[in-house]
Amino acid sequence: MDLLRESREDVLVRWARLVERNLGDRLTAAELDHDIREIFDLLLAGAGTDAAGALSGASYDELRSLLAELSSTRARQGFSPTETAISIFALKEAVLGVLEAHEDLRGYQAFANLSRLVDDLGLFMLESYAAARDRVIAEQAETLLELATPVVKLWDGVVALPLVGTLDSARTQVVMEALLQALVDTGSEHAIIDITGVPAVDTQVAQHLLKTVQAARLLGADCIISGIRPQIAQTVVGLGIEFGDIHTKASLSDALLLALRRSGFDLVPRNGRSGS
Repeated sequence: MDLLRESREDVLVRWARLVERNLGDRLTAAELDHDIREIFDLLLAGAGTDAAGALSGASYDELRSLLAELSSTRARQGFSPTETAISIFALKEAVLGVLEAHEDLRGYQAFANLSRLVDDLGLFMLESYAAARDRVIAEQAETLLELATPVVKLWDGVVALPLVGTLDSARTQVVMEALLQALVDTGSEHAIIDITGVPAVDTQVAQHLLKTVQAARLLGADCIISGIRPQIAQTVVGLGIEFGDIHTKASLSDALLLALRRSGFDLVPRNGRSGS
């Protein structure tokens, strides 16, 4: 590591040039310079206090923490795994260039040791990136679930939950929570679950719908399922699915009309005025 300390600026310049070549304009020159200098200084500090040079050693705690933070940031910024790890792996080529420039054969053994350490750092950074990326995907999926389950107030005492896409266990939980919260917030006694946007209804989807209806009933709300298309009706009958005493309607408008009548409203068509 003595040669690296002596050639610090040379290594950093070569390293920055290699990373910039691979990342293009993904990072500014100032951001890149700051990152690699911080990594390099922590790497030298750890190597100076840990003779074994193991990445898992306590001397590299700060470096591991920095790499984990950088990996998480890169994942949220949309960097690819290769773009994330290149910041580390390019160090080997930069150091090799310095060794060749100095023509110091004794430095190649040190380079071999450094190479193994850099490989460990790169793998650690990739693992951190993958974990951060998984968290980002999970957060995005949860956000999409919430956006895909809007509860709309149609009338005093009547709310509607239009569903689009398939229903699985995770989404059913979100749907149920959204509907129950809306019933509490609005004090509604009638809820319409519209499945016009649900491509198919099988036994599992039907069970999810029944659970949602049962949960709403515990709050004293009556549920109507609308959007029963002919294809869905045939599938439901063919599978022997029983909705019991749950009212179903072909369209949202029919379901709203039923809910209003149950609320005590009697809607009649208005007579048109004839011209004079």
